[in-house]
Amino acid sequence: MLKKVGVEHLRLGMYVHELCGSWMDHPFWRTRFELDDAEDIRRLRESAVSEVWIDTAKGHDAAIHETRAQADDEADLAAQADRALIESAETETAPLRVSMTEEVARAARICARSKQAVVSMFQEVRMGRAVSPEFAGALVEEISNSVERNPGALISLARLKSADDYTYMHSVAVCALMVALSRQLELDAATTRELGLAGLLHDLGKALVPTEVLNKPGKLTDEEFAIIKRHPGEGHRLLVEGAAVGDLPLDVVLHHHEKTDGSGYPDHLKGEQISLYAKMGAVCDVYDAVTSNRPYKAGWDPAESIRRMAEWCKGHFDERVFQAFVKCMGIYPIGSLVKLESGRLGVVMEQSGHSLLTPRIKIFFSTKAMTHIVPEVLDLSHPSARDKIASREDAAKWGLSNIERLWAP
Repeated sequence: MLKKVGVEHLRLGMYVHELCGSWMDHPFWRTRFELDDAEDIRRLRESAVSEVWIDTAKGHDAAIHETRAQADDEADLAAQADRALIESAETETAPLRVSMTEEVARAARICARSKQAVVSMFQEVRMGRAVSPEFAGALVEEISNSVERNPGALISLARLKSADDYTYMHSVAVCALMVALSRQLELDAATTRELGLAGLLHDLGKALVPTEVLNKPGKLTDEEFAIIKRHPGEGHRLLVEGAAVGDLPLDVVLHHHEKTDGSGYPDHLKGEQISLYAKMGAVCDVYDAVTSNRPYKAGWDPAESIRRMAEWCKGHFDERVFQAFVKCMGIYPIGSLVKLESGRLGVVMEQSGHSLLTPRIKIFFSTKAMTHIVPEVLDLSHPSARDKIASREDAAKWGLSNIERLWAP
């Protein structure tokens, strides 16, 4: 039987059937689990969740005076179901498009909670517990809605991860990138959700890689690289054993490191042997990897990353998929440092929607005077704009650091 109890009454041996509230309110990847660790009880009590549903058939009961509501109350359960249906219907409604400024603070909160969720997911996989498809779906929905409101906000913020956060935030970033690329390719909503889930779970197998190998600051040995190369197969195995996801995410998890020339792994597939979805995973995975700070190297500027990936395209990526990705991100993605024909430097804040060459940028430095100037936002797509981008630039060349502060919250 199901009962609703306050978190203050939880004790070891109870079986949690459902956490009351949004996934943003609690620190757990699972939604159903036995309370066999006092640390889980402490985390629940410190979270924003005030009540949970317990299943007394699978774990300890609560004292009658501690019970807030009985789940065998059909009216209460019917109301719960109605609310779930309403929330589901509301989720299906396309979010309104908003500006980067409007979305970036909300995206920052989603990033923070998403990281906690992925950390929890990896920890539980290491303890032999299965992935919860329900919670994964809720997380993908939040990320997907943010991308639809403004594609650049969450994608760009997820890129600004520390080397220590890389493994976890990489999953969040690839989820968002897969959603954005799916929409660029005009795939249907159901497929887009599956691709977001695939992005979120694509590196699940790394949960089983020793941390000293995963976070090694120097070059990997051949033996260590062989361990890393097992992660697609391990992730695929974990998901198959847990019966957590469908064929599409399983394909991406297993094949996102395949290359069109057959030099990838684990199956050395080439060309049309690789599905469209795995080809999408390959592009999104590499872009976030090369733009992020890693234990062994600093991330590249987004525009420089696009340029280098274009050089690798033949033999590595599917050309059609890569071209769609560039249209989605821009030739000068958000966060790129550019030099204008006037000699001023600016950081790209948002794509204009009119041309890949005319984003909105924030001007902040004069290369002629070699000094900072009063920041000014310039929309290069506006008819009155007379300046143009002359080149992409390396911040270190101009003695600049932390240019992300000009657009990130």
